[in-house]
Amino acid sequence: MALTRPILTIGHSRHSWERFTTLLAGAGVETIADVRTVPRSRFSPQFNKDAMAAALAARSVEYIFLGKELGGRPQSQALYTDGVADYEKMAASPDFRLGLDRLMESAALRSVAAMCSEADPLDCHRCLLVGRALAEKGVDVRHILASGTIVTHAEVEDRLLSLEKLAEADLLANSREARLAEAYRARARKGGYRAP
Repeated sequence: MALTRPILTIGHSRHSWERFTTLLAGAGVETIADVRTVPRSRFSPQFNKDAMAAALAARSVEYIFLGKELGGRPQSQALYTDGVADYEKMAASPDFRLGLDRLMESAALRSVAAMCSEADPLDCHRCLLVGRALAEKGVDVRHILASGTIVTHAEVEDRLLSLEKLAEADLLANSREARLAEAYRARARKGGYRAP
């Protein structure tokens, strides 16, 4: 399915409701796809599922919940490695692929932002798992930052390579793809959900 518009991502962070909706309006978001496994916030109750869905509807923004399919906290122990959610295993699961298809179908109709909680895309599965899988399918993925700036997924990947000290080719991993795969794995091990 070829999309004519990008799929965006956003973290609600601890934004006020006004700031969050200003970010959405600035990016032209018409649908929020909530990819949180647990759609509530202890610190920012305005982002709890029911309250958020109602408040978005009042602004003519659609809300869809995809946390079961695209959430970062898998139910199956088979999707963990050494107690940490394994994004590569998750990306290969049938539920995840179904969720990705639903996200892309929504994006074919309206401007969509996949939403989770973390401010920085590199601290969140919405980028390290969902964004990566979309980009690998050829989807134009862009991330709305807390400042309101919108950056491409490629720009985020460049920053990921720098943070993981893999920006330059070496003898073991000289292709960009190999270095990115290593950087994604390292970042996911650091920030992925840890089973209790």
